[in-house]
Amino acid sequence: MASPGTPATGPDTEPRPGWWPLAIISSAHLMAVLDTTIMFVALPSIQHALKMTDSSRQWVVTAYTLALAGLLLLGGRLADKLGARRTLIIGVVGFAVASAAGGAAVDGAMLIAARAVQGAFGAILTSSTRSLLVTTYRGEQRGQAISLFTATLTAGLGVGLVLGGVITSALGWRWCLYLNLIFSAVVVLGAPRVLAPSPRRADVHIDLLSVVLASVGMVGLVYGLGQAAAAGWSSGSVIGSLAAAVVLLGGFILRQAGHSDRLLPLRVISDRNRGWGMATLIVNGLSTFAMLLILTYQLQSVMHYSALKTGLALVPFAAGAALGSAFIAPRLISRIATRWLLTGAVLIEAAGLVPLIWITPRSGYLPLILTAIVIEGLGTGLAGPVTLNLALRGVLPADSGAAGAATSAAGQLGSSVGAALFNTIAAAAAAGYLRAHPGVGVVAGTVHGFDVAMVWGAAVMAAAAIPVALFVNAAAPAPKKR
Repeated sequence: MASPGTPATGPDTEPRPGWWPLAIISSAHLMAVLDTTIMFVALPSIQHALKMTDSSRQWVVTAYTLALAGLLLLGGRLADKLGARRTLIIGVVGFAVASAAGGAAVDGAMLIAARAVQGAFGAILTSSTRSLLVTTYRGEQRGQAISLFTATLTAGLGVGLVLGGVITSALGWRWCLYLNLIFSAVVVLGAPRVLAPSPRRADVHIDLLSVVLASVGMVGLVYGLGQAAAAGWSSGSVIGSLAAAVVLLGGFILRQAGHSDRLLPLRVISDRNRGWGMATLIVNGLSTFAMLLILTYQLQSVMHYSALKTGLALVPFAAGAALGSAFIAPRLISRIATRWLLTGAVLIEAAGLVPLIWITPRSGYLPLILTAIVIEGLGTGLAGPVTLNLALRGVLPADSGAAGAATSAAGQLGSSVGAALFNTIAAAAAAGYLRAHPGVGVVAGTVHGFDVAMVWGAAVMAAAAIPVALFVNAAAPAPKKR
C-alpha cells in the first residue's frame, strides 16, 4: 500500500497524489475560517481590554472581512501569475505576521489595522488553496479531496466558536490570534515538501483598473450590507455604498469582457454549470450564516447561554456538516445526477430552518434547536462539496487561481448577504410586532422577529432549489473502476 505522501499508481490509473497535500491546503484555509468565529466570541474581552467604544468594536471583525472580500479576485490572479504554491506561502507568512501584530496590539487602532492586513493576506492564501485543489487533484480524487476540504472548513465554523470561548477564558483573547502562528508554521514547513512546484506564468498580466473596480466594488457591497442591519436600508451610507458597488462591479464586468488582461476571465463563470455552481455557493453561505446569526442571539440574549456554552450548543451543526461533506457526499456524487443531488441538498437546508420558525422565549435547546442545527448541518455539508466541485468543473489550468478566487468570493458574498438581510428582516419584524402588541415585552418581539426571518430563510432556500433543478445539467462523475 502506498504511503499517504506518495503517488498511487496502477495499470489502469494515472499517478495520483496522496492526502498530505490536502492536509497542508486545508490547514492554510482553516486559519482564515477560524479567525472569523474565534474573534466573534473574543470580542467582548477585546473591547474591555483595549477600551474600545461600542461603535468601533465592530471593526475588529469588519476590517478583516472587507479586506478579504475586496482582494479575493486579485489573490486568485496572483496565484495564476506567480504560482499557487508560492502565493500560498506568501499569504500564510503575511497572515502570521499580521496575527502576531494583532496579538500584541496596545490599542484598538493597532488591532484594527492588523486585522485589515490579515484580511489582505487571507485573500491571497484562500485563493491559492482553491487553485491548488484544482491543479493537485484530478477526476474522482478531486471530488474526494473537495469533500474532505469542505468538511474541514465547515467544521471549522463550529470549532472556532468553541475555541474562542476556551482560549479567551483560559489564556486570554490575544492567544486567539497567536494560535495562527502554529498553523502557519505547519504550512510553511510542509508546503515545499508535499506540494508540487507551481510554475510562474509570464503571459498572465494583472489589469490594475480591474483590480480597483473589483476590490472597491466588493468592499462597497460588503460594507453596505453590513451597515444595513444597524443603520437601516434607507440610510444614506447604505444606499450610497450599494449604489457605488453596483456601478463599480458593473464596470468591472464590462472591463473583463473587453480587456485582454482579465482579472476574472468571463469564461470561468459563463459556463452554465460553473455559473450555477457559484450562484449556489452564495445561497449556501446565506443559509448557514443566517441560521448561525439568529441562533447566536437566541442562545445568548434570550436563553442566557455563555459564549462557551453557545459554541458547544452549535457543535452538532459542525458535526452534521462534517458528516455530510466527508461521508455522505462522496458516496452519492458518482451515483446521483448533480442537479438532483444539489437540489436535494438545498431543500434539506431549507428544511433545517423550518423548526426555528416555532422558537419562543420559553423554548429550550431540545427539541427544536438541536433538530434544526443537525438537519441544517447535514444539508450544508452535502451541498458544499457538490457545489464546489460543480463551480470548479472543467476549469482550465491557467484559470485555476481566478476560479478559486471566484468561489471564495461567492461564499463570502453569501455569508455577508445572509447576515445583513436576515438580521434586518428580524429587526423590522420585531419592531412591527412591538408596535402592534404594546406591553408584550422586548424579548417576545425579538423572538418573533427571529421566527419571521426563518420563514423568509426557508422560503428563499426552497425557491433557490427550483433553478438548480431546471438549469444544472452536469452529469454525475463516472464511478471508479474496480
